[in-house]
Amino acid sequence: MKSWLIILGAAITVLNYAAHSAAEKKVVCYHGSWSVYRPGDGKFEIEYIDPNLCTHVIYAFVGLQYNDDVRIMDSWNEIDKGGFQRFNDLRKRNPSLKTLVAIGGWNEGSASYSSVVNDASRRAAFVNNIVKFVGEYGFDGFDLDWEYPAQRGGAATDKNAFSLLLRELRTEFDKHGYLLSAAVASAAASASLSYDISELGKYLDFINVMTYDLHGPWDPVTGHNAPLYAGSNDDGLTVDAAIQYWINQGAPREKIILGIGTYGRTFTLTSSSQCIMGAPANGAGNSGPYTREGGTLGYNEICEEQSTWMEVWDDQQKVPYACKGNQWVGYDNVKSTLYKVRNTQINQFIYELKLQRRRFQELNCYSIQINLFKTFI
Repeated sequence: MKSWLIILGAAITVLNYAAHSAAEKKVVCYHGSWSVYRPGDGKFEIEYIDPNLCTHVIYAFVGLQYNDDVRIMDSWNEIDKGGFQRFNDLRKRNPSLKTLVAIGGWNEGSASYSSVVNDASRRAAFVNNIVKFVGEYGFDGFDLDWEYPAQRGGAATDKNAFSLLLRELRTEFDKHGYLLSAAVASAAASASLSYDISELGKYLDFINVMTYDLHGPWDPVTGHNAPLYAGSNDDGLTVDAAIQYWINQGAPREKIILGIGTYGRTFTLTSSSQCIMGAPANGAGNSGPYTREGGTLGYNEICEEQSTWMEVWDDQQKVPYACKGNQWVGYDNVKSTLYKVRNTQINQFIYELKLQRRRFQELNCYSIQINLFKTFI
């Protein structure tokens, strides 16, 4: 599930940590277009993106039209205000930058995608429409964020049909030199239903494994958004386990993108005295002033309130969490990010930096994060 709110560098990918040349490193940044509607310092315009921070930027989201075409979700923002053009114009400030547009997301669901990809003629029309859309609006590629094949109203046949969709897109994209990527479920229980993983590696330029949202307020007890390793109260949903599963199922290491979400999943504690992992909870935590969504706090919101929260480091799972009264939040900081960079056995690394504030240098934790991934680039 992507609950990306506004993203300055929503996915920073560094190839094989420091072992490869700078030319091979990827910094993939998702921009949540709806962030322009956030109040106050939460508002984020395309022009706030630093195009030299990313090697690839992805505009999120477009949707699926009833006639198997690509649907523009917010024509006022994307067309009237020139969002697509302004996004692609970031390449004027960095000619090496690659721009992609993402289709799907959690709110789009799965059923409509399932009906299209399981019909050969409709799938072919969808492929042609995607190719036309990428060319018409001047993107360098396309990102598929169908959440998820064979789930949420989809069909069991989605798993094979998704591979067919990717194969057909790859054939057409190669004629134009377009990039093709996908955001995919991370945990084995979900990924095994949705993907023929070894097939995905044949067609995608890179695979964005969504190793976050592993726990959240849908659980009865507190759990971290993205624990690296299992803890004493953990159910086995960890970043390390997810990545190892994808590798073991045949995903090319050089194409795997490890997602690290710099936002927190929040809970309301049953008892404010239990600031621990696995504490009983009564659902989602309070919404923040910018994200305005119960159960989620953007990294900027955590930064702005950090002095009033008690932060705890979980040395088993290698992640921090924090409490304030009956509020509990689990998130990633510099320390946990470094653990994930150095200890996951993959050749690529995505750093998801959710900055909903333009002037991030005003807060120390923002500047630390910026310096952190500049080290990798």
